[in-house]
Amino acid sequence: MDGSWRGLDRAHLVLLRELADRGSVSAVARATGRTPSAVSQQLKVIQRQVGAELVQRSGRGVRLTDAGRALADGAVGVLTAWAEAESAWLAYRTEASGRVRIAFFHSASELLLPGLLERLRAFPQIALEFGDEDVGQTEFAPLTRDYDIVVAHRSDQRRTARGGLRVVQLLREPMDVAVPLGHRVAGRRSVAPADVMDENWIAPPEGFPIDRVLTAIAAQAGVAPRVLLRTTHLPLMERLVAGGHGIALLPRYTTRDRSAGRFALVPLRDERAARYLGALARPDRAARQAVRVVLDQLTAVAASVTDPAEEG
Repeated sequence: MDGSWRGLDRAHLVLLRELADRGSVSAVARATGRTPSAVSQQLKVIQRQVGAELVQRSGRGVRLTDAGRALADGAVGVLTAWAEAESAWLAYRTEASGRVRIAFFHSASELLLPGLLERLRAFPQIALEFGDEDVGQTEFAPLTRDYDIVVAHRSDQRRTARGGLRVVQLLREPMDVAVPLGHRVAGRRSVAPADVMDENWIAPPEGFPIDRVLTAIAAQAGVAPRVLLRTTHLPLMERLVAGGHGIALLPRYTTRDRSAGRFALVPLRDERAARYLGALARPDRAARQAVRVVLDQLTAVAASVTDPAEEG
């Protein structure tokens, strides 16, 4: 063994990257459409090529050694450069083509997907593959293992570590208090958290961005929220509010039939009462020409959604 890595090809680097992200041979096999045996054989080939132990047994599976981790980390830069070179060539040929897998959580897909699909009519060579993924705030980043783009949301403006992912900021969506039409605050121009915190609340599951906002404003008011029901289904939250069963925090741009008069939306006087939408992607995937096009069009759709007059 000559200990050279120069003979490694792109497929070898992809395999190491996937193992670093997914943590098991079986998971890599499922993701790459191979058998676990084929993945194990390829790992042996790579180890012979570089002359170093890259994986070792750990319980019933394997884990990367320090050498394996170093090579997997280095693979990110190489794969990103490869994708950038390919993207530059496609741009030179004025083509953007290929499949792009994108994941949305429920309300973001209603807000952004129709406009994105309309804009992508101008790029018929791009095939968009849609995934519906509604998860907790900390669970979006792992989805980039299986998607080229993951539309995520979070409850604050801090740019938390995303494990080397590229993050494209899309929009800030204010949270309004949804109350029944006959509620005591229904006609107000705005309310403070303390004005409504002693109510019965309908909220998303704990750990979801809207619930994090509710927890934050409750802490400011010094009152723990009294949650009657938790659900990820925003239409259900709206119907329960309209029926007088409680109040809720609802995202301003994605609340359905805002002018239909089924319930009232009252802005909160708290700048933290918002969620932030962004697109997450591995840097090597974000460098692909087709993915770049989708990210650009997605950003344009997000910009068309926000209303500067509402933001004040």
